[in-house]
Amino acid sequence: QVQLVESGGGLVQVGGSLRLSCAASGSIFSNNVMGWSRQAPGKSRELVAAVTSDGITNYADSVKGRFTISRDNAKNTVYLQMNSLKPEDTAVYYCLIATHGSNYWGQGTQVTVSS
Repeated sequence: QVQLVESGGGLVQVGGSLRLSCAASGSIFSNNVMGWSRQAPGKSRELVAAVTSDGITNYADSVKGRFTISRDNAKNTVYLQMNSLKPEDTAVYYCLIATHGSNYWGQGTQVTVSS
């Protein structure tokens, strides 16, 4: 089993920044993908950013140039630095890890951007 614990969400004004963190524990294969998805009210969940254990990153077009994903393999931790936040970034953000052929999700952390 794999457990994910997220932190760092909150309320921020337009143009502000937040940093999300997610620590994974349990049975984790060294070759894995970690990332973040989000779900806004009334919308489907979307993948925001992902990073492989080799450091290859991928971003949704809506966050390119504003969000940066990084990871610490020694700590099995992934980070999402979010800058220039917009009201449309308001959502519940979920950490994810793909390992051993399965996907695991965190419980989510709320990010609210006020205008």
